[in-house]
Amino acid sequence: MGRLRGLITRGRRPRRLFGRRARLAVLASAFAFVAGLSWFADRAARPGVDDGGHTDAIVVLTGGSERLATGLALLADRRARMLFVSGVSGEVDLETLLQQSAAAPGDLQGRIALGYIAADTRGNALETADWMRRQGYSSLRLVTANYHMARSLLEFRRVLPDAVIVPHPVHPARVHLEDWWRWPGSARLITMEYLKYLLALGRSLVLGPASQPV
Repeated sequence: MGRLRGLITRGRRPRRLFGRRARLAVLASAFAFVAGLSWFADRAARPGVDDGGHTDAIVVLTGGSERLATGLALLADRRARMLFVSGVSGEVDLETLLQQSAAAPGDLQGRIALGYIAADTRGNALETADWMRRQGYSSLRLVTANYHMARSLLEFRRVLPDAVIVPHPVHPARVHLEDWWRWPGSARLITMEYLKYLLALGRSLVLGPASQPV
């Protein structure tokens, strides 16, 4: 009887050890996720550094009126030769886009190009890379929302590994980044964007640079 009890006891020990290790692994994963999420939100909240330099192109990713207004202001300031707006809806033409922005001098229309193919951030990068190759450009100023910039840079640098990419984040007033956990909408947005960033990072590490760099 004592021998049987000893066998049962020895059998339980590995299970308890496995359960303890599993709990520690879950806690460590949760801590790493929260720490990464905090880093991501802190990075997005930074104002960004405008070097005042000139690039071949300004690239605006659709998704907010502030982005287009910022891109148009940069173009009017002659910070680039051309403005490329990626991910434009099929029923929207240049005149409609400019009317919506209410901020475009007429003499800039000939320096604006629209991309209609992209449906997501990866598509934005591919669409822009194709346009950059056709234009013979090798540098761009990327305009998108602050919370979207990290993932956008991952995708753009993968398909344009030799291009100079200057991040130019826009800071939407509706997105609260400093105390994002106190705002349900901002917390949800940041968490989802962080998950998408991790997926993009994993894909970038697996696939490496695109085979047709600029």
